[in-house]
Amino acid sequence: MKKRALGENGPLVSEIGLGCMGMSWLYGKTDRNESIATIHAALEEGITLFDTGDFYGDGHNELLLSEALQGIQREKAFISVKFDGKLHSQGKSYRENDNHPHTIKNFLEDTLIRLGVEYIDLYQPGTACLDPTVPIEETVGAISDMVKKGYVRYIGLSEVGVDIIRRAHAAHPISWLQMEYSLFNRSIESNILPTLRELGISLSAYGVLSRGLLSGKWSKDRVLDLDDKRRNGPRFANENIEKNLALVEALHEIAEEKQVTIAQISIAWALSKGEDVIPLIGARKQSQLHDAIGAVELNLSSSDLLRIEKAVPPELVAGEYYPIPRKKWFI
Repeated sequence: MKKRALGENGPLVSEIGLGCMGMSWLYGKTDRNESIATIHAALEEGITLFDTGDFYGDGHNELLLSEALQGIQREKAFISVKFDGKLHSQGKSYRENDNHPHTIKNFLEDTLIRLGVEYIDLYQPGTACLDPTVPIEETVGAISDMVKKGYVRYIGLSEVGVDIIRRAHAAHPISWLQMEYSLFNRSIESNILPTLRELGISLSAYGVLSRGLLSGKWSKDRVLDLDDKRRNGPRFANENIEKNLALVEALHEIAEEKQVTIAQISIAWALSKGEDVIPLIGARKQSQLHDAIGAVELNLSSSDLLRIEKAVPPELVAGEYYPIPRKKWFI
């Protein structure tokens, strides 16, 4: 698999990464053996980037990833971790969204223990969990201290706007920003993406399949598990699902012509948006993984991209990605 540089003059990582969240949290029942087999298959296919979070299943995802990476040379897996003050870890209880330096260092210590590693490749505050009482400079400064001590190598951000990106980057070089970026949401193209490119920061694009809607396999009649959080997702609501699936259907003709899947079209589109864009795929099964990986061989021409974007106008997407819109962070 080809590689892309992380940030300006940063390390090389696989051009797509494996987002491990769904193996422990959010999408209902999981299969431990299949999850581990999927991580192993990703390694065999040349994926080096693995994204997790301390709050994915209250530490379960880090433990799962640690188990899957047993016996693998540490350098073969670039591990990115998000931290979140909602976690209750090893008898410790933290105030929600606590980003004080001493608390972040406790989070990191717990993560290192769960993952069984001596350092984290990239560490960042979790999605929209920034502490309003702590300046971003202090949050980044605390992680920067851990970089100097060798416990962290690179620093990232998640779901923040231009002002915070600039302030954080001035405090310590930021390697990537994680944001939703897909055919269903291109809002970052106006302000955030140009800022990242000005500063030499990569984009870690999550939600490229919009939680499965852009997989080409979703049905409006699909019954979700009671613990599947998509039940509360606005794009999956009864009043929105048919509108969104109609947009997906518009991609079928293009996919059939190319003899590829809609998922591959969607991922290839994200890959085409620049060498600084690194899509994360949330595959929980080997079959999903292999389908997604097929996207890296798909070359889309400028006319292909125009047809794809015309087929899925983002302004016609019904509903937000989250039950609570994240727009207040995009400042």
